[in-house]
Amino acid sequence: MSRIAKMPVSIPSGVEVVIKDGQVSVKGSGGVLSLANNALVNIVSNAGVLTFAPQNDSREANAMSGTMRQLVNNMIIGVTKGFEKKLTLIGVGYKATSSANALNLAVGYSHPVNKEMPAGIKVETPTPTEIIIKGADRQRVGQIAAEIRAVRPPEPYKGKGIRYSDETISIKETKKK
Repeated sequence: MSRIAKMPVSIPSGVEVVIKDGQVSVKGSGGVLSLANNALVNIVSNAGVLTFAPQNDSREANAMSGTMRQLVNNMIIGVTKGFEKKLTLIGVGYKATSSANALNLAVGYSHPVNKEMPAGIKVETPTPTEIIIKGADRQRVGQIAAEIRAVRPPEPYKGKGIRYSDETISIKETKKK
């Protein structure tokens, strides 16, 4: 059995987990998230604890039990605390502004770049060179952050561009004559 799947997931107070019709739904103060249950994984809920076990002894079922456990755990964390990603803009004149559900980027192009945020994702710009993306769904928060970073990825010579706040860029040395 997967080492990850052996660890049970405790359900905190204020969170409701419903398992039926091949769906796992988690409801909390941060919203409602749902996930299709894999047929290779048995999920058992009793006394505020979720346990995950593979349906059979196959390698795929073993791997999926650990994957399902972590996905459900991320859903529970998402509806209680939420997830956030921080991006930093490096470059002269690079700035970001956020409105209700859109992000406007000025990152060296001849036109501003507008990015609409999907439902459930909030974007903040505490300073013109910082972007904070928040939401309950870990995958969607990471995907939106990656799409924003792809607008102007950091270049290797001066490091200008949009990068994650904890990302380090190895700067290349310029050519010598």
